[in-house]
Amino acid sequence: MHRKTLIIGAGGVGNVVAFKCAMNEAVFGKIILASRTVSKCDLIAARVKEKTGVQLYTTRIDADSVSDLVDLIRHIKADIVINVALPYQDLTIMEACIQTGVNYLDTANYEHPDTAHFEYKEQWAKETQFKNAGIMGLLGSGFDPGVTNVFCAYAQKHYFDEIHTIDILDCNAGDHGYPFATNFNPEINLREVSAKGRYWQRNDQGEGEWIETEPMAIRQLWDYPEIGPRESYLLYHEEMESLVKHIKGLKCIRFFMSFGESYLTHMKCLENIGMLGIKPVEHKGQKIVPIEFLSTLLPDPASLGERTKGKTNIGIFAKGIKEGKPRTIYIYQVSDHEQCYAEVMSQAVSYTTGVPAMIGAKLMLDGIWQGKGVFNMEEFDPDPFMEELNSQGLPWQIMELDADADLRIKEAGA
Repeated sequence: MHRKTLIIGAGGVGNVVAFKCAMNEAVFGKIILASRTVSKCDLIAARVKEKTGVQLYTTRIDADSVSDLVDLIRHIKADIVINVALPYQDLTIMEACIQTGVNYLDTANYEHPDTAHFEYKEQWAKETQFKNAGIMGLLGSGFDPGVTNVFCAYAQKHYFDEIHTIDILDCNAGDHGYPFATNFNPEINLREVSAKGRYWQRNDQGEGEWIETEPMAIRQLWDYPEIGPRESYLLYHEEMESLVKHIKGLKCIRFFMSFGESYLTHMKCLENIGMLGIKPVEHKGQKIVPIEFLSTLLPDPASLGERTKGKTNIGIFAKGIKEGKPRTIYIYQVSDHEQCYAEVMSQAVSYTTGVPAMIGAKLMLDGIWQGKGVFNMEEFDPDPFMEELNSQGLPWQIMELDADADLRIKEAGA
């Protein structure tokens, strides 16, 4: 049977997913790329055709409309829906998949457009509906969330009896040449970074609790292989929410992301003057949302690929025990912005999100990862995914360190 794959979203990540699905055409069959702006789909299709020889099909879709989504999915008879649209649209696309009985995959958890709050609650609540529809929903099949979840599952399976602490480390040492720009959707990026930080730990009574911090209040200097020391800041990131449910023996989990001084200075200035606001304000008789207006002024993240040089390093630093002895490992992946652009005409931030989305969908279509309901990445056998990472452009490394080793150089603001 000739499969049909529907990709929703034509931004930087959608571009990568389209390319990588085309490069695995035997798995994905007929590939349809849909977005609110068909011209973006057509541009991606033309690039894919030129570089791979594979024909993509394009169409318009309003991903905020369940009825439109249902009509499209039924019309093309999709076998899977890969959602790389905005996180605001996760719930409508999931509902359309429930109504049509089609498997679903996304790369980031649902966000309400009016509330800067990130959690899986509303997506997990669809578990029964997905089961009743006999379909599978795979949540967060990007890099973080996504690959980092799989790294944790791989560490749990092969290196630990219990993992006690996990630090998820995300460093982008790329330079795009602009004074200020974001590497993915500006609205999502700036909401994420300016929100209060959170990390999870067990208290003295053994109960897990979330500790909230002021935005960017905890700073550490981590030494990233192939990049070097970078100031990194504690943020809340959604993969922690599922990992605390599935990693045995966990006592503490945190997420750190690196930022340069110029980025932080610009962001703080924009925040101080209200440009990161998510509530409408009156301007010359019209209502505008400041962060949406800012988004139109900033460079399109999809345009950064040919300008960006340098590398990314994303991984997990984990400590725990194996056969009664303490153990420390660091699993990480390094990507080069210029190499990513040469392959798929996108920079590494889009590449490291788009490739895992394709891999997750590939494992679902091949029946290697399967189930009925809603799942996070670490709930499946990590080995097939880790093998695909090596063959699909995201080779990873494991460093086994002394039990008391630490990649931190210094800590401030804790």
